[in-house]
Amino acid sequence: MAARRLRLSVTATAHPTTSPTAGPVTNAATHPALGTATRAVTPAEEGAEVRLLSVAELAPTEAIATNEAWAAHTVATEDIPVATPDDIEWADAVIFGSPTRFGNIASQLKQFIDTLGGLWAQGKLADKIYSGFTATATAHGGQESTLLALYNSVHHFGGIIVTPGYTDPVKFADGNPYGTSHVNGQGAVPVDDTARAAAVYQGKRVAAVTAQFKNA
Repeated sequence: MAARRLRLSVTATAHPTTSPTAGPVTNAATHPALGTATRAVTPAEEGAEVRLLSVAELAPTEAIATNEAWAAHTVATEDIPVATPDDIEWADAVIFGSPTRFGNIASQLKQFIDTLGGLWAQGKLADKIYSGFTATATAHGGQESTLLALYNSVHHFGGIIVTPGYTDPVKFADGNPYGTSHVNGQGAVPVDDTARAAAVYQGKRVAAVTAQFKNA
């Protein structure tokens, strides 16, 4: 696909909140499924090297322990490396993932983005490909506004936003042109084949567009 091997970083933050009033509760089982989908979005034949990363957790362990799903997710994902600014500098393309928090990205991801000021000042965030995915507890729970809020930072980077749009039949099933999304029904609805197919397509599209820029 590309004369030069692509580097793609998938950086995600996803966990249940400590209480239903704090924000949408996300199912711990959802996150490994999304992670599996993002691992599959850039297979070897696409010529992409992928780093699957998480951002640092900000909540104290005491708070995490009070939520069974959150605690289980923490254990299930403890082997995933924590993202650093060096990972973003390394990548040709970055796909950010975050649950919705009142129509915006989670504070964990925002804090990580805020650490990228040094790279931004050097122009090292510019001219990379960026995309995003999200999940909510309820339908119309802020999926589109979360992705649009995420992309505000990319505009400041001087980055190139590549959304899936309605460029493949799978997107008419998934229904979100801004990025892959899933409604988990307050933890009751696991990630389904529609969401997985959308994630696979989004990753392949990001890799393909990145290859076009790298080979131009």
